[in-house]
Amino acid sequence: MTIFDIVLIAIAAALAGLSMLPRIRLNRFWGATVTPLASIIGSGFLVIAPLLAAVAGSYALAAMLLIVLLAYGIGHLIRYNIRFAEPFGSRAGGPRGLGFFNLLSNSALSIAYVISVAFYIRLLASFALSMTPINNGIYEDILATAILLTIAIIGYARGLRGLEMVETISVSIKLSIIVALLVGLFWHNFGTGIWWADLVADEADTITRLRMLAGMLLVVQGFETSRYMGAQYPADLRRKSMHWAQISSALIYLAFVALVIPVLADMPAGKPDETAIIGITGQVAVVLPFLLVLAALMSQLSAGIADTVGAGGLVVEESGGRIIERQAYPVLVAFSILLIWMFDIFEVISIASRTFAFYYMMQSIIALLVARQNRHYGQMAFALGLTVLLGLVVIFAIPVE
Repeated sequence: MTIFDIVLIAIAAALAGLSMLPRIRLNRFWGATVTPLASIIGSGFLVIAPLLAAVAGSYALAAMLLIVLLAYGIGHLIRYNIRFAEPFGSRAGGPRGLGFFNLLSNSALSIAYVISVAFYIRLLASFALSMTPINNGIYEDILATAILLTIAIIGYARGLRGLEMVETISVSIKLSIIVALLVGLFWHNFGTGIWWADLVADEADTITRLRMLAGMLLVVQGFETSRYMGAQYPADLRRKSMHWAQISSALIYLAFVALVIPVLADMPAGKPDETAIIGITGQVAVVLPFLLVLAALMSQLSAGIADTVGAGGLVVEESGGRIIERQAYPVLVAFSILLIWMFDIFEVISIASRTFAFYYMMQSIIALLVARQNRHYGQMAFALGLTVLLGLVVIFAIPVE
């Protein structure tokens, strides 16, 4: 281990420790930000750069910019809905069709959340046991079930605050390691003097590439969780924290892709996955692969909890407050456990990818209806354009998670 490795460990440890301080950990704005941020920088973070290299080649950074801009545009409409559509709830006075599209939207998101929670935690179990002698499917299912039961117990006993505590710890560890990774990549590129590389994309026609890029929108999914945390946070705080989560995560994604491109030139051929990027960072610093293994585990855990929180808030909204969040968590987790034992969750996740895209399209239609009633014509045009674009994503996108 070199001095550089020690410096990277110190950076990660210092940032993790700083984020654990009560002043930050218990900050209300940070509490409202943790859930969307955890979900956005989730299981797809480490694999996004190799995927972009395979699909877009040397235009990987430009492709990442397009993805985060589209995600931000969708987030803008959801923030608009928090402000203007959410107050209607089940009351009369809203635009015609609002209740119907809300029902479609929330139904799709419920399915997507249950699948994605099962996927994240099952992937966590698979990744954790891959480093042990008992890395087979049965033991992975058992570990995933144990983790989900723990989430359900914490959620039922402590409610949103209890889950947020676990989520905050995992997100803090993950973000501190990501910052150490970015510092390591920057210093590596500075030392070699190489900031770019000509990456060769896989063979595919233009239409197929566009379909794959559209599918990558789901990698930066998760900002919509702010929409369903109304029982704990006021609308204005949720809109601001969601905005900050999207901006900060976009900068992290862009910086990561930009800095890792020279390293991607040495990536072995084959299907990109988390282990590929973890392996090649060993040439940057000996300690990075070990830190990234921990970051990958924290990513799955925080993303799974984030979607559990979002699903709980959705149940509260749909039940009109008759079901509280702490009662919803065990039921939602039970469905995720059933999925793990009844289906191949790595195949079922493609359904979640499309339902997330469908949910975003429904949110765009809701924004369009509300903007028309409020005579916000600029918003109408923007919502209409995104509705059409998301319709194409639903039909033609090739999911990557």
